[in-house]
Amino acid sequence: MTHAIRFHQPGGAEVLRWEEVAVPAPGPDEARVRHEAVGLNFIDIYYRSGRYPIDLPSGIGLEGAGVVEAVGSAVTAATGIRVGDRVAYAGGPVGAYAEARNIPADRLVKLPDAIDTKTAAAMMLQGMTAQYLLRRTYRVQPGDTILIQAAAGGVGLIVCQW
Repeated sequence: MTHAIRFHQPGGAEVLRWEEVAVPAPGPDEARVRHEAVGLNFIDIYYRSGRYPIDLPSGIGLEGAGVVEAVGSAVTAATGIRVGDRVAYAGGPVGAYAEARNIPADRLVKLPDAIDTKTAAAMMLQGMTAQYLLRRTYRVQPGDTILIQAAAGGVGLIVCQW
C-alpha cells in the first residue's frame, strides 16, 4: 500500500498524518509517478493552515520528481512519456507528499541525466516562476535594470543566476 502525508483539518504541522492511500490505475491522460523526492514550498503551509481553502481531507505538496510506473491509454502517444522515464512536475493538483501518485501526464517534464531527482523536485516551481517573471511578464533584455528584493529564496536565487 502507498503512503501519503494528509490532513483532515487546518492547523499547524501537528495536523499532518502519514496515511495509507489507494492509488488506482492511471486514467487515460495520467501517469503514476513513484516519487524519489518532493519539493517543499511555503504555499504548502498556506494550504495546511487553511489560509488557502482546500477540500478536506487533502494531500499536500505541488511538486515532485521520480520514475513513471504506469501510464494511461492516451499518454505515450500524446506526450512521449513512457514507463521508466525519470520525470518532474510542478503545479496542481496537490498531493505530492506521497510515495506515489497519479498526475496529468501533460504536467510531466522528462529529466536529463545531468539533473538528479532531488534537484528537480526542488527547482521546478521556482524555476517556472523565474521563467515567467523574466520571459513572460516582461521579457528582460540586455541593458535592462531589474530589482531582486531577496536572493535568499529559490526564485530570487534562480533569477540572479539566470
